[in-house]
Amino acid sequence: MKYMLLKTYGAAANCDTPITEWTPEEIQAHLDFQRALGAELAKNGELVDAQGLAGPEDARVVSSDGRSAPVITDGPFPETKEFLAGYWIVDVDSPERALQIAAQASAAPGPGGQPIGERIEVRAVMGVPATDQ
Repeated sequence: MKYMLLKTYGAAANCDTPITEWTPEEIQAHLDFQRALGAELAKNGELVDAQGLAGPEDARVVSSDGRSAPVITDGPFPETKEFLAGYWIVDVDSPERALQIAAQASAAPGPGGQPIGERIEVRAVMGVPATDQ
């Protein structure tokens, strides 16, 4: 069963300080935690993919009616209080295991090395329906 775990930057249960205001050592500890989690999941054969994403200032939003030129909106988006920062795609034996991994990711260290209680969204990856041909 594949799941996507979505990581956002924004206020968390135990931390409302934006990562841009963390010390370099706190950011490094957070990144080291993320790398260690990825290595653990890879060792367990559960990691499909994991990536950090560029900030909203580099995001583009595209919409199209299929007939005229698409509308492309640039960032930054000042109204954004939290934004998608990265994701993991895991292939696990049960929904409970996906939730365990999300809980582990949620406890990533923040300022002062304290677990930040980050909100991790867990979504099942839907398969493509079979087509009759």
